[in-house]
Amino acid sequence: MAIALDNLRVGRVYRLVNQGEVRKLQIIDRLSGDNFKVKDLDTLEFYTIFELLQWGKGKDYDLDELR
Repeated sequence: MAIALDNLRVGRVYRLVNQGEVRKLQIIDRLSGDNFKVKDLDTLEFYTIFELLQWGKGKDYDLDELR
């Protein structure tokens, strides 16, 4: 079961699955409301959560914390 966006915490690492893509993300900063600046730990690029979800949530959408 996916974690709600408002439960994400700065500094923690999460696994995002959406539209067939799997990403390991670290939360860098909370920008506003449910939008966060994140670092993709595989490519080292920076995104916002809204950029990653701009095309919607697919049937495979899942967001879980990695320990």
